Amino acid sequence: MKTIILGFLFLTSISTLAQTGSEIYLFDLKSKKGAVTITKPVNITKHKGYDNQPSFDSENSLIYYSSFNEDGRSDIKTFNYKKNETKSFTATPEREYSPALTPGKFYISCIIQRDNNAQDLGKYPVGGGTPEVIIDSLMIGYHAWIDNSNLALFVLGEPNTLHLYRLPTREDNIVATNIGRSLHKIPGEHALSFVQKTSEKDWLIKKVDLTTKKISTITKTIPGQEDIAWTSDGLIITSDGEKVFVFNPGKDVAWREVEVKDGKEVLKGVTRLAVSQKGDKLAVVVAE
Repeated sequence: MKTIILGFLFLTSISTLAQTGSEIYLFDLKSKKGAVTITKPVNITKHKGYDNQPSFDSENSLIYYSSFNEDGRSDIKTFNYKKNETKSFTATPEREYSPALTPGKFYISCIIQRDNNAQDLGKYPVGGGTPEVIIDSLMIGYHAWIDNSNLALFVLGEPNTLHLYRLPTREDNIVATNIGRSLHKIPGEHALSFVQKTSEKDWLIKKVDLTTKKISTITKTIPGQEDIAWTSDGLIITSDGEKVFVFNPGKDVAWREVEVKDGKEVLKGVTRLAVSQKGDKLAVVVAE
């Protein structure tokens, strides 16, 4: 995989917003009959500063994530957990966040934060080459692919809104307001999950049926926690900051604690989580 490097001349220097230092740990994950265990944590970043927003490649043993460089700007890096190898994927004067492999698997899409305060959705070829802008008409904070033609977008505003966006026609529909940053295509369903913040800490995980656009409630979040991940067999994983929990929609009535066989000591200030497509790895972002 080649590093993508873009060169521009900057006439002014604009500082980035401060981000809390974080690390990404990779756990082995096992799920059997609804019981989930994690073990063998490995710090895959080992880098002072911001390392966050992990996502798994669907075919290769790669994790994409966002990492601050020496200039305080965010680039995308990759970690190959079979080779134990870290590489730079982008090295640009922009700031890239929330990397994700596109459904066609030819690009990495990400939020591009520009010095004029725009936040566009763009994509970078996985093998190197010229990046492309996907959407530059909205202030996008986060995104999730539904298929090659359709996206779910977290659009910044007062309030933040959930958009379903069709690329071929540029059709843009707002389907929910006051949402959290965690957007996910639900495994095995033509549906999308999102978090709706109904009050200060009374938040709900909701589901949008992408055919009917009907919205229903799955369950409450852990109080004040908006980050979730789905396993390939349809379980939801989340954290309260120090423990990890699992919920089986349609069966569970409350969150159940995940068994951490080793590595409890690293689970401090947990935020984002990601599960590999095979369901055998869990990436966890923790406080530095």
